[in-house]
Parts: sequence; C-alpha cells; structure tokens
Amino acid sequence: MSRFWSDLASQLTPYVPGEQPKAERLVKLNTNENPYGPSPAVLEAIAGTSASELKRYPDPDSSALKAAFAEREGLTPEQVFLGNGSDEVLAHTFQALLKHDKPLLFPDISYSFYPVWSELYQVNYQPVPLCDDFTIDVDAYSAPNSGILIPNPNAPTGVLLPREDIVRLLGAHPESVVVIDEAYIDFGGESATALIAEHDNLLVIQTVSKSRSLAGMRVGAAFGQAPLIEGLVRVKDSFNSYPIDVVAQRATLASLADEAWFRQCCDKVVATRERTDKVLRDLGFAVLPSAANFVFARHPGHDAAQIVAALRQRGIIVRYFSKPRIDQFLRISIGTDEEMDELFAALTEILAM
Repeated sequence: MSRFWSDLASQLTPYVPGEQPKAERLVKLNTNENPYGPSPAVLEAIAGTSASELKRYPDPDSSALKAAFAEREGLTPEQVFLGNGSDEVLAHTFQALLKHDKPLLFPDISYSFYPVWSELYQVNYQPVPLCDDFTIDVDAYSAPNSGILIPNPNAPTGVLLPREDIVRLLGAHPESVVVIDEAYIDFGGESATALIAEHDNLLVIQTVSKSRSLAGMRVGAAFGQAPLIEGLVRVKDSFNSYPIDVVAQRATLASLADEAWFRQCCDKVVATRERTDKVLRDLGFAVLPSAANFVFARHPGHDAAQIVAALRQRGIIVRYFSKPRIDQFLRISIGTDEEMDELFAALTEILAM
C-alpha cells in the first residue's frame, strides 16, 4: 500500500482472473477459453492488416463491425454498442445505467466481477441468493431496485435461465434496467436479443471471447434500444473514444462472416460437455446442468481443494472458488476430447487413492 493511494483504491478488493500459467505442458481447463482456434479467415484478416491502417487511429464507432453485429441480431446499428471485451461493456453499464439510489440486484453466486464494479463505481447493490439447486428464481427479485443483472447461463454454475423467465422478469420490473450477461449463450441457450423490440428496459451483453475463440482480441457487445445504447456511448466517449483497435475490428468481422466455423466449434464443445457430464457422474460427481462451455461439479467423498491440488501435480488446472456454498465445487472448462481424457484418467487415479 502506498501513502499516495486514494481512499477508494485502499478499500477495493480487485477481481482475481483465472491463472494464465507460463508452463508449456499443462492441460488448461480453468478459464473457459475455447479449445478450438478461430476461423482461418480471422488469421488471414489479421495478416492482411496494413501499415497504413496501423499508423492511424481506428474508427471510433467501429461502424462496419457494429453493422455486422446488427445484421446478425436483427437490429439496427443504433441498437449496438461495442467495447474492449464484455468486461469493459459491463463496466460502462454500471456507470451509465445501474448507478441509482435504489440497489442493483444480482445473484449471490455469479460473476465475481459484479461486486468489484459495484465497489469501484460506488453502486449500491444487494445480492439475491440462488435457490438450493443453484437455479435463479426471478420472483426472488422483488425488492425495490433500479437495476437487475443476470448472467445467463450463470457463471460459475453454468445453469441456464429460460427465456420465458426473462420475459416475466422484464414485465415485473418495467421501471428497472434488466441486464442479461450472455457470455456463454452460444453453447446452449436462446439469446434475449429477440426481446429488445418489445422492452425498452432490456440490455443484452455478449462477447466474442468464448464461442468465437477470440479471447485475445477483447471485443464485447451490448444490444438494446437506442436510448440505452446512447447512455453507454456517453460514458465510453468520456473514457476512451477508441476502445477497439484495427486488428480486433478486422478479426471480429472475419469471424462473424464465417458462421459455419463458429457453429462447428460450438457443436464440438457441446458434444464434449455432454460426454464430460456423463463421465463425471460415472466417477461419482454431482454435476449441475450446464448450458455453457464448462461444468460445475463436486464429489461428495473428496475435498475439492485437495482434488485441485492433486490435478495440478499431474499438470492439469481447473478453477476453484473458496467461497461459501461453492467451496466444494470444481469449475472445469471444456477442452478438446484428448484434454478431457487426460482429466478423466487423472481423476480416476485421484479418487482411487
């Protein structure tokens, strides 16, 4: 701690991202990255970036990319906002739309960045407990509020909230902004973007990091009616007018143009996820139903922290959260079939000890 820190900096408890290890030979199943690379067209687009493009600032509005997202989602460009990863989009959302007198509501077990942004931007918030089965009960969001934030599928649980429940939530809170964080929606759910035309209080946030294998590019998007988007733009242009660089814009455009590659990779991840669910159950794990590119599982006969340590000794890393209610769970990202076979073999050995 430095004597020059502000009171705010001194009081923050920063978000802790998943480990990005330096070791070359590891089975890395801890950060929900897509095990398959992006479309070959993405690499061609990156390689084709010219010196002329790089020496100039990028398009501050990412106009071509915004239009491509709008076409894909059946929206207009005025209903699309782009930022440096969905984390930046979410951060701007906290400042532009969620900072009011009444509290922001979000699940008590969800993306652990939510309370960090609340502290950073001094947003009053109130966690809402998940049900005993880790599902979200939208009727539990009845407290007075000025905003509701739901990750769907939820993280770290992977549990999906059906779209009809989102419709009920929107109808019950017409005076509140309802933000649906869809970082994992492409692996098993229906996007809420189809509801935007009928609900002026809905903002849907997505990312290209997971399903499009572009975590290294940092591009996120928000979709909503134009007045909500205008609020985000006001914050962005008071913070950083050029959030998406030239290479990221070109790469993401190329990815959006190759729908076949995108769908093929998602299908492979889903197939491996279903296989993983079965194998883990056969090994005695209790596994939550997942619609994401990871599973959340616990073994009733073995301590989760000890399993994590034993896996690490065998060159396999998974995510562990030492938090109430979930400190016996492992969050396991879906890798290639070969990587998952290594995990299964290691778990079989560990559980037999």
